[in-house]
Amino acid sequence: MITQQEAYDTMMKQVCQPALESISLDQALDRILAKDIHADIDMPPFIKSAMDGYACRRADLDNPLQMIETIKAGQAPVQTIGKNQCSKIMTGGMVPEGADCVITVEETEVLDTDSVCFIADSTRNNVCLKGEDMRVGDVVLTAGTRLRPQHIAMAASVGAVAPTVYCCSRVGIISTGDELVEPEIKPTLSQIRTSNSHQLVAQVLSTHAIPTYYGITRDTETSLDSMLKKAMADNDVILLSGGVSMGEFDLVPGIMKANGFDILFDEIAIQPGKPTTFAVSPNSYCVGLPGNPVATFTQFELLVKPFLYRLMGHDYEPPNIRLPMDSNHTRARARRDGWFPATITREGTVSPCEFHGSAHVDSLCEADCLVTMPAGVKSLDAGCMVSIHLINP
Repeated sequence: MITQQEAYDTMMKQVCQPALESISLDQALDRILAKDIHADIDMPPFIKSAMDGYACRRADLDNPLQMIETIKAGQAPVQTIGKNQCSKIMTGGMVPEGADCVITVEETEVLDTDSVCFIADSTRNNVCLKGEDMRVGDVVLTAGTRLRPQHIAMAASVGAVAPTVYCCSRVGIISTGDELVEPEIKPTLSQIRTSNSHQLVAQVLSTHAIPTYYGITRDTETSLDSMLKKAMADNDVILLSGGVSMGEFDLVPGIMKANGFDILFDEIAIQPGKPTTFAVSPNSYCVGLPGNPVATFTQFELLVKPFLYRLMGHDYEPPNIRLPMDSNHTRARARRDGWFPATITREGTVSPCEFHGSAHVDSLCEADCLVTMPAGVKSLDAGCMVSIHLINP
């Protein structure tokens, strides 16, 4: 049995360089940038006004200023500012030659139709200098960036309309178990609806990888082997839910080996999620996840999500946050590291969700985070600081 950190390190060491593609900006949300983006122009590209007002010379502020033109944003000035002159200018307008400041509308008094005077005690320059934000050739976005709306705005501002990104990983999802039926079927005695598979589809989508759900395979070697072969042909990663424990019908490890996978670990010292299995073949990866939904959810968050991101060129690191407990929390056994779902209160404390174990799927519905309890720790007292893993940060 290995630690969670050892499992994480083992998976990350197996990542190969993904393929690249160019896409349009409107398709780029949440994709991982594969090549740096450089500025193709200075920003701002000219000295521009930061305020609505009058462009003039600071040396003339004690004198009436004759207005010689009006400069709108997007319009180049025609006149040069001379002694005791000004140009009316709008925010974003190009500051005319000769001017070294912009006095705001609120700092002036209109004397007549073509002259104003400065009435404040002092003023800022109220101009944005050419290239003060960035200069031609500057790296504005680095490879490995997960493109959020603000990054797309940055790419657009430098004309990077077809960024090069890493290709999305293709992920096959298989549920195992004779007891499982699809959600549209009302279970009969001894049956349950499959929730893991659809939970995994949603979790994979949240990483912008591409999921394919292959359905439920029965607890027979023939059924599992056939479905695994189909998933291997079409995907970079296969996620199997259930069938990885030590029971008589837990067939996943044996079928992995029969299909050319080398199992790198099959037990983790964690609760929930101990029987998580990771295997590699020349062309794909396979992760065997527990059958209980909270265990599957937790191991996806802690292991599979960062692994998928790494396959797509991004080092995913959720925020490292510590907050105080708002109440006591205990567990019966403490041989392994433990995780339990919790909410973050308005007061900034952590409140444990009602949690009956790894099959208690509705315990996750109100959860904002997962809280860790190190091995050997059976209880957490109100007020003690705990490390949390944000869900969907």
